[in-house]
Amino acid sequence: MATNYETLVLLSPELAEENRKEILDLLTTVVEREGGTMVETDDWGLRTLAYPVQKQTRGYYVRLVYDASGNLVAELERNIRITDGIFKFMTVKLAA
Repeated sequence: MATNYETLVLLSPELAEENRKEILDLLTTVVEREGGTMVETDDWGLRTLAYPVQKQTRGYYVRLVYDASGNLVAELERNIRITDGIFKFMTVKLAA
């Protein structure tokens, strides 16, 4: 059974818009390739960080909401870890 998950991704503020779009397209492709469904891509934009991350004081936030199985989440997080330009991420399971 598919469950709703939310992944918050912190991207480098130095990425050009087309690079951000490429990364988000890659993550969407992973979700769909593994049998999940993208529900929402919420672009929060450039924000000031509470503390420096990789010597940056600002970061670009994007929230992804999708229906997926646990295996899909593991594969998505594996792809996030090997993608340059992503500083941090956090995945949570949403209440039904």
